[in-house]
Amino acid sequence: MKKAVRCAAIVALSVLGFLAVSLRADDRIPVRVVVVATFESELQNWITNLPLSKTLPFPQGYRPLHYNSKLRVLGVITGQGKSHAAASIMGLGFDPRFDLSHAYWLVAAIAGVDPNKASVASTAWAKFIVDGDLSYEIDARQIPPDWSTGYVPLGRSTPYEGPDQPFNSNGVQQVYQLNASLADFAFGLTANVVLPDDKNLRQIRAGYPSYPNALRPPFVLEGDVLAADTFWTGDLLNSWAEDWISYWTHEEGSFAMSAFEDAAIGQALQFLSQAGRADKNRLLVLRGGSDYTVQLQGETPAQFLASENSGGLSGFQEALNNLYQVGSIAAIRLSANWSTYANQIPRSGH
Repeated sequence: MKKAVRCAAIVALSVLGFLAVSLRADDRIPVRVVVVATFESELQNWITNLPLSKTLPFPQGYRPLHYNSKLRVLGVITGQGKSHAAASIMGLGFDPRFDLSHAYWLVAAIAGVDPNKASVASTAWAKFIVDGDLSYEIDARQIPPDWSTGYVPLGRSTPYEGPDQPFNSNGVQQVYQLNASLADFAFGLTANVVLPDDKNLRQIRAGYPSYPNALRPPFVLEGDVLAADTFWTGDLLNSWAEDWISYWTHEEGSFAMSAFEDAAIGQALQFLSQAGRADKNRLLVLRGGSDYTVQLQGETPAQFLASENSGGLSGFQEALNNLYQVGSIAAIRLSANWSTYANQIPRSGH
């Protein structure tokens, strides 16, 4: 089996090597929208329903690619976490088979949702991605009594210490500011979409009586992403996430969704833009709340984590369905109006 896998990989790499030297610019596969998922289930609705019926080898990435030749939509599964995501997007960006120079990138993936902002299975279009890993940290058992958290911004000595820092500071990209006009365009297309409700979601929401937005049926909103490779949970860390995004975006951003990969995708697209292989201004991030970031009323964070590990993410399937329902509206609009959107990034109302 191992020998067969190695042989298949060698063949696939050989094909890509041949393409790299033989394809002319006019021969490359055109792509209007890249749908970015992080694991197989996130892309399945797109494969089945859009559909993404053509499978393409992708040996430099995590899983094969999927393509719709009529809409010219390409689906990629990056793998979970920042390292997988960054490597996969860079691998795709330099794949000689594709012309991605004008492609829109749509991240459509699940996340933890802040109950202060929205309800489970809601979907949020982001305008900011804030990295939650790039920081100093003091163990929780040694946090000074006048500190609200053990996380300290790079370049500072206490939590949320001023003055404001640039989005790129201390030698790292801490914040990715997305194209707000493009996000508003996508939100405008989908703001009035009625997302389905069900008994499971109603039962989950009942555990959050002190959070008005968490009690609402799922809806579409605008809200920002904290990207960190640690799967954190609990009300105290949720307060940190809200404050962390507010601090780093100079109070312009508002935390809604907690995820792993988005900072890595943002960084990869920055580099690809510098190389003329992509346009970072064409990135859309849509996250769907598969579970809350805060424990149920009457539970501890440890109990909540244990229940999620044993029973799975509470709104998993509903979030996946809503991501496709909402995200496909934007993807199809961009593709269907390519004569306009190829050279002109849309804005709200256009």
